[in-house]
Amino acid sequence: MDWILLVAMVALLGFMFWSSRKRAAKMKAEQEAKARAMLPGVKVLLQGGLYGVLVSYDGEDLSKAATVELAPGVAVEVHSQAILRVVDEEDGTVTEDEFIEAEADRAEYEGDVANGIISSVSDDRAAAAGEQKAEPGDAKPHA
Repeated sequence: MDWILLVAMVALLGFMFWSSRKRAAKMKAEQEAKARAMLPGVKVLLQGGLYGVLVSYDGEDLSKAATVELAPGVAVEVHSQAILRVVDEEDGTVTEDEFIEAEADRAEYEGDVANGIISSVSDDRAAAAGEQKAEPGDAKPHA
């Protein structure tokens, strides 16, 4: 009985040691990847939720401050570890040009629906549910 407890304890200690080394290696690899991506000119997200463009960063000495430009001409110094991550432009962020294009597409869509050229999504849902699309001149029946 004592041997079983001793073997179980040694196995648990071995697993804990192996697990912590694996986790440390993974964290080190992530930090190295982050340091390689931290080049001047990349868009970064700060811990406080602010986005900015990286101006200067020393990946070797993390005690030095990093400089981040929050707006044109507005640069701030932050602790280098306050930079949460590099923002990937393809990761769901929308550029100003894409936003303007989407707004123009939406205005065109709403204009086409108003002119009766196309039906709206809500009209399509209503038709699928068995309701009839009301025509502009139709009077609605009162209950």
